[in-house]
Amino acid sequence: MSDYVYPSVLTIAGSDSGGGAGIQADLKTFAALGCYGTSAITALTAQNTQGVSSIYGIPAGILSGQILAVLGDIRPSAIKIGMLYNKEQIESVVSALIQYPGIPVVIDPVMKATAGQNLIQEVAIPAMRDLLFPLVTLITPNLDEASILSNMTVTNEQQMQDAAQEMLKTGCYGVLVKGGHLKTETLCNVYADGAGLIRKYFSSRVETANTHGTGCTLSSAIAAYLALGEQLDMAIERAGIFVQNALIAGKNVKTGKGKGPLNHFFAPTPLIKRKLQ
Repeated sequence: MSDYVYPSVLTIAGSDSGGGAGIQADLKTFAALGCYGTSAITALTAQNTQGVSSIYGIPAGILSGQILAVLGDIRPSAIKIGMLYNKEQIESVVSALIQYPGIPVVIDPVMKATAGQNLIQEVAIPAMRDLLFPLVTLITPNLDEASILSNMTVTNEQQMQDAAQEMLKTGCYGVLVKGGHLKTETLCNVYADGAGLIRKYFSSRVETANTHGTGCTLSSAIAAYLALGEQLDMAIERAGIFVQNALIAGKNVKTGKGKGPLNHFFAPTPLIKRKLQ
């Protein structure tokens, strides 16, 4: 009889054939932080460091089968959600989450690739906001995504805070608006939650072209730290530090001809074992 269990995290996201973002970045992050990663793939993308050339959305029934297969056997301690391609996929994710309440869920509402390609059908955005957000612990939009989801202009810290407050009306517990696109030397992520807490997380800008997968990595690191038992505010703080160090470790490495990935394995943690309860 086994006496131990691994802290596990499920990622529900798209596959990046270039290995820098999506499912690949999520699984690297989980492994680097000592968690056991499982996955449900929402889309197959043909992409590299220069952009996305084609997308195939996984049928909703197959996506649902992947999620339920994992949840019914290797129940995760946290879930990260990334790219969701269409309304049918969103509905299948919602149906699965309702069957397994109580698991922290972090969603990175991916809408566009770095090079500008749409990663979600526009008609699916209301379903994400109305059906999925009420079930999640944290939403992590960038400035462009926050603008769409809040129907507000978001270009500075005050507007980030206002947008976060607006997105809380969807019923999610917390919102972290990412300021990576701010034209400032010191970057700021703004957090707000339904309990009234507002907190700003600051970091120094890392001068590098290797930023592909930064948002995926941050949200999956938050999920990993939640799986490891951290409270949400500390999970966000530690995830930000992890991303900062991964950017620094990978800033001078050439991978492909475009925007390269972070170095997720700058200081990997061995897979953690916990005493079985």
